[in-house]
Amino acid sequence: MSVRQAIQIREDAFRPRPFLKWAGGKSRLIPQLEPFFPKRRMVYFEPFIGGGAVFLHLAAKGLIKKAFLNDLNSDLAGLYSVIKNTPDVFIEQCLALSDEYLALSDVERAEYYYNKRRQYNKGAWTNPVTRAAATVFLNKTCFNGLFRVNSKGEFNVPAGKYKSPTIIEPENIYAVCRALNETEAEITCADFSDVLENASNGDFVYYDPPYRPLNRTACFTTYAAGGFDDSEQARLASCFRKLSAKGTAQMLSNSDPKNADPSDGFFEELYDGFRIRKVRASRNINSSADKRGSISELLIMNY
Repeated sequence: MSVRQAIQIREDAFRPRPFLKWAGGKSRLIPQLEPFFPKRRMVYFEPFIGGGAVFLHLAAKGLIKKAFLNDLNSDLAGLYSVIKNTPDVFIEQCLALSDEYLALSDVERAEYYYNKRRQYNKGAWTNPVTRAAATVFLNKTCFNGLFRVNSKGEFNVPAGKYKSPTIIEPENIYAVCRALNETEAEITCADFSDVLENASNGDFVYYDPPYRPLNRTACFTTYAAGGFDDSEQARLASCFRKLSAKGTAQMLSNSDPKNADPSDGFFEELYDGFRIRKVRASRNINSSADKRGSISELLIMNY
């Protein structure tokens, strides 16, 4: 029996889960979001796929018959495409990076990381699979698992200090691959408005856009050059209203400005007339332990 066959046997009963560390990922929020998800098979759109926790959860439950997944970050979109189409060689390259990294001393690991980051930012790897493996490696070995780029689109997170980080879990990658293929996922890298042009009555859209920062120092999660300011939030709300008029079911997550300013009604004004609920989320990636904890987030729905 080959290694691939042995893994296949184990992953047949394996529920897919996010394969990246992702600031603002929804894995821990799923129990709070679950009561609000549609309970039917549906055509599913996610214009900001990020870590993919909601997609993978709904796919595992058999609720998605067709998926349209998108992200403006080309490396992230490319990563999903690679996992869907060529999981075997992707896993091999991730394991090779992992073996090289784990065999090094702490000082050597930092040098190895910064060398890989430098090559990554110079576009040294043009092969999609090699690029995807490097994306996962940097994410799993960088500080706090952030995925952040600067205004030039360069990955700029410093090296993390982990004793034995798990770069890749083959069973999970095959489970994610299965979810992507069973839902016939179309994966794109485009503006959210372009992706949603074909959403129609009865479809379901889940939005997890870059969150509106609670203060000037909170915006650390930029993962695509250009950012996502208040004008973009307003453009997204306009798209939300347009699709609502078409009968498309929609759910949107975002920060709750009232955590910082009780008088800030930014989202209440943008989404006036829609259903707004609050959920509790853990904020655990702040560099200061005393600034981590539970805060409220908004869940906005048109149903």
